Parts: sequence; structure tokens; C-alpha cells
Amino acid sequence: MRAMIALITGASSGIGEATARRLAREPGSQLVLVARRGERLRALAQVLGGALVLAEDLTDEGAAARIAEAVEAEHGRLDMLVNNAGAGWSGTFAQQGAANLRRTIEINLLAQARLTEALLPALHRSAPSCIVNVASTSGRVARPGSSAYSASKFAFIGWTDALHLEEAPHGVHVGLVNPGFIATEGFPQRELVGRASTRWMVSTPEKVAEAIIDAGPGGRAERYVPRPYALAAAARLLLPGGVRRVLASRDGTALSTTTAAGTHAASAAGDQERDRAATGADR
Repeated sequence: MRAMIALITGASSGIGEATARRLAREPGSQLVLVARRGERLRALAQVLGGALVLAEDLTDEGAAARIAEAVEAEHGRLDMLVNNAGAGWSGTFAQQGAANLRRTIEINLLAQARLTEALLPALHRSAPSCIVNVASTSGRVARPGSSAYSASKFAFIGWTDALHLEEAPHGVHVGLVNPGFIATEGFPQRELVGRASTRWMVSTPEKVAEAIIDAGPGGRAERYVPRPYALAAAARLLLPGGVRRVLASRDGTALSTTTAAGTHAASAAGDQERDRAATGADR
């Protein structure tokens, strides 16, 4: 893997932080760290031996342009973009309504699209380059209590697939990573880890970071973490009725975990270590 300029959103914790640490091990790599929590970004940059720190809320419509200007001024190019920031709120559609759908799509799709649009010129100049969109298994298999979140991730995945086809002629590979349950500081997944029958479902931010390498410089189209989650996505296509029955059963609805903020739906597991605040949070 050539020395690269890589930008990671949601870099202050969880998957984003693990990805920054992984990329920092590559010879000559130079990182751009983006998240809302500037103090945590600066501490991480110091540990990594230096990085460009940009404390931004991606739901601010001016953030993408400011980030692109900073990257241009500091590096003049960009080899890898990791769209990892996102957020989710538990609750049924009847409880949360269209307002929750709107705010979830804003951070999980539109904010990522604005940033990608702003950085595409730099990615084109650096070709061959890559974009990795970190979505969720909930973008392939929806669950009750997370309709807005699943809708945003289904849309994010569809946009990713189309974007790859559009950008491949320009030398920009677009890969996709779909995490499932990821054990982090804020979401330790004690309920799942404590049961032998569900322990296999839980992975780590470090393994997601390796998947991001595979889906970016490695040229893979799509990776699931843990890998067996790909079977659930395949079953959803081949046996949709059966998957619905399983998810509606007691075993299916029992897949929820306790966090510092209470109960978090399993469908939001791919976006776990984010700011405890609402929008613009970090994975």
C-alpha cells in the first residue's frame, strides 16, 4: 500500500479511532481526523505522532467546504476517504415519526454525500484513490425499533453501489463495510458476550478497521464484520418471509444491548461508539 493521505470521519472514538491507529502504521501515511470532539482528536493526533485535526459537525452544511479547503491547503491531494460518522435513535416509526427519519438520513446519508462531493476533486487528482463507506448490517436486514436507522443505511448502501460505478472510470474505488455488533467503551455488549450462543456476533473496532483497509486500498467491494453477518443479508434476499418471522420472534427481538444511555436496538450496532449526543456523532 502506497503512502497515503487519508481522511477519517468520526475519528474521536470507536471504529474511527481504530481506523486512524491502523492507518497510522502504514509507512508515510498522513491522516486527517474529523469529528466534533476536538479535544479527543488532538489527544489521538499526539499519540499517532501528528495529524491534521478538524473539529466539525458534519450536519453543518458549511462543514464539507471547510474540510475540503483545509485538506487542499495542507496536502493538496487525498488518497482515501473513510465516511464513518453517523448516528441512530431507537424507537418505532409510530413513536418517532418522520422527524426522526429526516434527522437520521441527514447525518447518515446527506452529510456523507456533501463531504464526498467536496472532496471528489482531490480524490480524482490522486487517482488511483478510494472511498470507504461504513454502513451497517441494518442496511441489509432491517429490525423493529430502528426503521429510520435502517432506512438511512439502506439508502447509504444504494448510494455507495452507484457511486462506485460512477467513479471507477475516474480511478476512484468505492468500497463498503457493514459492521454488526461492535464492542466499544460505550457499548460493551455484555448481554451478547455473556451468552455462548451469541458471543460470535460481537466483534471489535480493530477488526472493522482491517475490513476498511480491505474495502479501500485492498479493492474489496464489500465486507461484513463479523463475516457471518453476510449470511443474514443473503437470507434476506432468498428467504424474506423466513427472515421476517425470525426477527419478529422472541429470539429476534431479544437482540438488544444495554448502554450507558439505556437500551440500544441491535440494528444500530454498526454505529456504536459515537458521541452520546445526537447528530454529528462519532462511531
